[in-house]
Amino acid sequence: MREPSRDFPEIQVPEAVDTLRVWHCKYRTLAALAKLKNLRGLEVATYPDESLDPVGELTKLGYLRILHLPKVTKLGPLGRLTALVTLRLDTLPSWDASRKRTVVESLAALGLLKNLQHIELFGVVPADGSLRPLEDCTALATARFHLIPKPEIRRFYAATKLSDAHGPAPDF
Repeated sequence: MREPSRDFPEIQVPEAVDTLRVWHCKYRTLAALAKLKNLRGLEVATYPDESLDPVGELTKLGYLRILHLPKVTKLGPLGRLTALVTLRLDTLPSWDASRKRTVVESLAALGLLKNLQHIELFGVVPADGSLRPLEDCTALATARFHLIPKPEIRRFYAATKLSDAHGPAPDF
């Protein structure tokens, strides 16, 4: 948490790490995450990279929260996270007042996540404003959104019969 080092630490036994929280650290990159093949839970605040490729390598991940991913524009790598049950992507709370957002090309990759049960997109919005790809996530039980156009949110909830209930907290 709030590690001032610019380099992610070397992990001696990467296969022994099953949960990780990287909270507002000053790392230049989180590319080393890709080595943590047994990671089941990951929380990151202030994701420094432009690509989610390192996260996309974590195929055992069941829980993912990224708070503040301002350089990311493509969610494609997340489509490889077939074990993912909970996904939370947020902008910083300080961005809420000014309605700043992180615009991503599409949510299409998320539609591939057949085990996804809980999703929250707060300030992370698709360029086309559409939540339609999430309708392919047939296991969804909860979905919450902020800064997506309200008519689209209403349409999504009507189509899926979901409500904006909170998902469960992580178990780590």
